[in-house]
Amino acid sequence: MRDIIDDLLRVWHSGRTGGLATVVRTVGSAPLPVGSAMLVDPMGGVYGAVTAGGLEEIAYEAALQAARTGRRALHRYGAATGMETGPNGEGMMDVFTEPFSRVHFPEFPDVAAEIAAHRRVTVFTVVWNSDPDLIGQHLITDKKHATELIALPDADMFVASYAPPPRLIIFGANSFAAALTVQANLLGYRVTICDSRPNFATPESFPGAEVVVDWPHRYLNTLSAAGEIDRSTSIVLLAHDPMFEIPLLTVALRLPELGYLGAMGSRQAHARRVEDLRAGGFSDETLARLHAPVGVDLGARTAPEFAVAIAAELLAARAAQPPRPQDPYSGEIPVTSKAAVGLGI
Repeated sequence: MRDIIDDLLRVWHSGRTGGLATVVRTVGSAPLPVGSAMLVDPMGGVYGAVTAGGLEEIAYEAALQAARTGRRALHRYGAATGMETGPNGEGMMDVFTEPFSRVHFPEFPDVAAEIAAHRRVTVFTVVWNSDPDLIGQHLITDKKHATELIALPDADMFVASYAPPPRLIIFGANSFAAALTVQANLLGYRVTICDSRPNFATPESFPGAEVVVDWPHRYLNTLSAAGEIDRSTSIVLLAHDPMFEIPLLTVALRLPELGYLGAMGSRQAHARRVEDLRAGGFSDETLARLHAPVGVDLGARTAPEFAVAIAAELLAARAAQPPRPQDPYSGEIPVTSKAAVGLGI
């Protein structure tokens, strides 16, 4: 639902009624994960998605009917065929449809405000109950919970938990940072650009990002001291001046928790960077935490290409996929027979 917050708010403030469909459970293969949502607005416009292929039209009609009739219902579909299926169907998904308006969900602006402020909020929704009048009731809390369907003796509750988004801090205000901001926003990151040069670090140049004018290492120290750096935080260094990057990397490599740390540059520049950091007392084990030079092994040349390459590494780190071994001096990735097959695909 996070990706259609603005559309939901628009319908809520209009005073009219739309239809909301939410994937509350999947079994086997499903096109989209649990929690995916689709809004059908009062004019029939569609925002978001709960599935792909032929099931899109079926889900659309179910959400449209919810808007027109006010009826709340739990539908079970075969993920492959899109046809409603029984309880033993394989590859199935449960979709809850409900009317959406200020009458049906009066607390929604509070939920949207918490999400916009990057605070945790959890929404409990009754998707089935032996008492039909209770279906569609919502409970809002700030407690941490998994996003899942909970089966109780007389009710099914869908829990949608919205944690603060992962944070990406980009050091260096340039065209590469602007392109990466676009990619990161698409992936749901909260993006911050930091640069000590006020003429370059302007909010107008980086829409969708918070822009901070400060020395990179000082700003990172400030965030760390405030407890704002954790495993969901990623850092990408896109500046090339050792005056900026060595002090910054010195701070970053000493952080106990960090989701991803990457740096841009040529292989020669990275080799010099590693030597400087080793001279500062960092071991090869610690330097292995640094993904660098980012984008080079994928053949990136332009700012948009580097942004895509870095985004791919961010996704891999977020999914906790083990990185391929990399020589900390040259940045070269050893090519085994298995890796060679993958590169040829």
